[in-house]
Amino acid sequence: AVVSTQSTGECVGEDPCRDGLAETPARAAKSILFLTKGYEENVELVVKNARFDEDYNEMVTVKDIEFYSLCEHHLIPFYGKIHIGYIPTGKVLGLSKLA
Repeated sequence: AVVSTQSTGECVGEDPCRDGLAETPARAAKSILFLTKGYEENVELVVKNARFDEDYNEMVTVKDIEFYSLCEHHLIPFYGKIHIGYIPTGKVLGLSKLA
């Protein structure tokens, strides 16, 4: 990650050794890890204590959930808001696990 970030800076005419860029490779690596952390998460572990037996069969919705991700083709971050809706069949999921 360090070499790649330094090379990118050099490609656009920057000096990767100047004070303002000295820690940029570490910041870039930390950012990439944050933006791709979902790939490492296990859904079963995330929702394990948030499934409840419930005799409810109408739409459950959560709106305006902020998300952050990374375009895998261009390595450019993107973000937005999503909405989730589902109709439960005997179990509901704690809404905090969806957000």
